[in-house]
Amino acid sequence: MKNKRKIIYWFLLMVWMIGIFIMSNQPAQISDSQSEGVINILSAIGINMNGIFGQLTNFIVRKCAHFLEYMVLSLLAFNVFKLYFNIRRVIFVTVAFVFFYACSDEIHQLFVLGREGAFRDVIIDTVGGITLILINLFRMHIVAKFNEDK
Repeated sequence: MKNKRKIIYWFLLMVWMIGIFIMSNQPAQISDSQSEGVINILSAIGINMNGIFGQLTNFIVRKCAHFLEYMVLSLLAFNVFKLYFNIRRVIFVTVAFVFFYACSDEIHQLFVLGREGAFRDVIIDTVGGITLILINLFRMHIVAKFNEDK
């Protein structure tokens, strides 16, 4: 069972990393159109992002996407690393992993048509990863407290 879990966790992490790579490999024009698609979907359900943020809307949607995709990366990495390390090391290794993957992603974007690598995005990505870790630690604390009270 543990080997099966290990394989699944590693597989999910690798698939997500490939997904991030593929998204980062898209030229700016395609990436912008995807952001516009999200904005249109939000407008269709009654959330007028353009009315709220104006010209910053596309920027905000893109940065939220960074934040969320690295939250997921952090969750998947956390699950992998907890198979090998104690919780303190899992936290450290997960944050380092997310940070360095974000750095490599931004370097990769330097070579993609119309894209740029920005350290600001590395920070956003890393904060997304740290946010997930904090949520996960809080969840683990609540579960431990609940089990303690039994």
